[in-house]
Amino acid sequence: MRPEDTDGTGGNGLRVPMTWLSTEYLADDLLRTGDLMEPTTLEFRAGREAFALTMFLCGIPHDAAAPRPLPEPRVDELRTLTAYGCAWRAWICERLAEAGRSTEPGDPDLSLARAAWRWLEETELLAADLDAIGPPPWDAPADRAGDQEVRVWTPAWQLGLPLVHLAVHLC
Repeated sequence: MRPEDTDGTGGNGLRVPMTWLSTEYLADDLLRTGDLMEPTTLEFRAGREAFALTMFLCGIPHDAAAPRPLPEPRVDELRTLTAYGCAWRAWICERLAEAGRSTEPGDPDLSLARAAWRWLEETELLAADLDAIGPPPWDAPADRAGDQEVRVWTPAWQLGLPLVHLAVHLC
């Protein structure tokens, strides 16, 4: 029989990470709605984890079950946090440390958020090196068949974050 408790615990005291799970669901839904990446790819997972982590640490799931569409002030906050050149990584590390100090030990939501961050930090994906591409050579001949795409191993969060930023613009 399923427990009827709504306090975040199961019948045997198991704490259910409902905040993280609802945030991850919302991130997945917003990324799928934007149709920016095939949902079966690692790049999509990187975007979903980065999006969920950002919203979780912003407190978006606590905003009355995150109404859709997201309120404009929240969208603006997400745009700012995920913009190119923003110190997103430092912000994430700082907020995770702060959350660890302000929540009780063993918080299941925070445990899943930390696991998502570990995956984003430790997983590297082979991707085009955008820094190596540079501006197009306007004086070069039209046939550039000899050019090889330079690919580098990139932390998953660096691929997921631009996907998040684009999805936020589509909110």
